[in-house]
Amino acid sequence: MGGEGKVFTLAQVSEHNNPNDCWLIIGGKVYDVTNFLEDHPGGDEVLLSATGKDATDDFEDVGHSTSAREMMDKYYVGEIDPLTIPKKAAYNPPKQRHYNQDKTSEFIIKLLQFLVPLAVLGLAFGIRIYTKSN
Repeated sequence: MGGEGKVFTLAQVSEHNNPNDCWLIIGGKVYDVTNFLEDHPGGDEVLLSATGKDATDDFEDVGHSTSAREMMDKYYVGEIDPLTIPKKAAYNPPKQRHYNQDKTSEFIIKLLQFLVPLAVLGLAFGIRIYTKSN
């Protein structure tokens, strides 16, 4: 397309975000996919929703074929300036101290683990004696 070697900022690429002018960033490269919108198997909405950001994850999540990846070459217009793409913040969950959700002390749990089987055995033994005597 004649744009080989050109470096674009995210702001420049973000301006191309409509059906008449649609550019995507995939793998650090910029693609003008305007002429492909109608032919895209997933529909033009999928491509249009990926404008103005790094669409690499969106592209990879779909699992495109080798032929689809090769087709991208004809839409290539240049590279993206990596300094203009915001870094993804890693999610750090808030620190919480561990607590016993059911608020039952461990002593009671251990006591029940001992007493419940004894109660079941006692019940079984009582039923056995009752049925034998009849």
